[in-house]
Amino acid sequence: MELKRTPLHGLCLQAGCRMVPFSGWEMPIHFSGVIQEHHAVRKKVGVFDISHMGILKLSGKNPKDELQGLVPTDLHRIGNGESCYTVLLNDKGGIIDDLLIYDLESNNDDNETLLIIVNAGCTAKDIKWLKMNLESSSIKLESLDKHVLLAIQGPKSLDILSDITKENLKTLPRFGHRKIQLTLGSDNKSNTIFISKTGYTGEEGFELLMPDSVGKLLWNILMRKGVTPCGLGARDTLRLEAAMHLYGEDINSKTTPFEAGLGWLVHLEMPHDFIGREALELEAQKGAKRSLVGIKLKDRSIGRSGYSVIHQGQQIGRITSGTWSPTLEEAIALAYIPRDLAKIGTKLEVEIRGKNHPGEVVKKPFYRQHSKT
Repeated sequence: MELKRTPLHGLCLQAGCRMVPFSGWEMPIHFSGVIQEHHAVRKKVGVFDISHMGILKLSGKNPKDELQGLVPTDLHRIGNGESCYTVLLNDKGGIIDDLLIYDLESNNDDNETLLIIVNAGCTAKDIKWLKMNLESSSIKLESLDKHVLLAIQGPKSLDILSDITKENLKTLPRFGHRKIQLTLGSDNKSNTIFISKTGYTGEEGFELLMPDSVGKLLWNILMRKGVTPCGLGARDTLRLEAAMHLYGEDINSKTTPFEAGLGWLVHLEMPHDFIGREALELEAQKGAKRSLVGIKLKDRSIGRSGYSVIHQGQQIGRITSGTWSPTLEEAIALAYIPRDLAKIGTKLEVEIRGKNHPGEVVKKPFYRQHSKT
């Protein structure tokens, strides 16, 4: 099957990226190198082309009420200009996908709009699931194509974007969003772009959605201003340091929010029913049998996805994600293990190429913003 390409594919190649297949797309794995890009985001600012993500629009009368039946998070806790992170669930409480939902401002109460960002590899199944389970025929679901989605991340992201947009972005709260007018190009044409204070790196950052023509202009401006272009390699090491989940690895349709440490997304106190509620109510009463924990290895060996986790000579789980942390200069990993062994400080081992390497359960996230510069 032919791989899809984002509108910035050619510009990424010009910037010296190496492309790899990812979720049906040809995407940059790195430009200058994973370590250099990682440190650029932790210390200054980097930009990621994430236009491969699924960008959905749900509109009509009370779309929030309709979507509420598919997610465990109380969507009425967010209002215009706010957003939330949540999950789609199956009837067993398993995670179909994790997603961001943005409540867009509307001048018409009969035509409200939600913007939904989903994982690239889940877009088709998510659309099918939404269409199958949204009951109101008045709700319209659209997939936005030919758009550019950029993630500008790092401690200097506020300065660089404020300079380009001439907007006071200091007033934009975490998980806040708004539309702004941006004038780019020789024709001085004003363009509407969507900007949110979200990200997947553990640093201060923003995500910007815009038409492809505007995205190309903005990418070139960012390059001229010295912003470091970053690929999927650095995106993975950054999100793992921040203990953010990767769908398909750390969470999937057989893991529940309680197991994954995402119990804070489950609002069982709200009166609304949702798919998977019965299973999660039962799990909340009995407790999850396993937990997703953070592990640090004592040597420089790296525990990769699928490697066995050992306790007192017995396999108790497997690594879901693992890497060498460029910031902490330690090997870190996530793994599901029995709940009674998930206490911080538990000693265990990871089997790597036939040899057991000592490790320890540690507090997540491995890295917090500005904990090390």
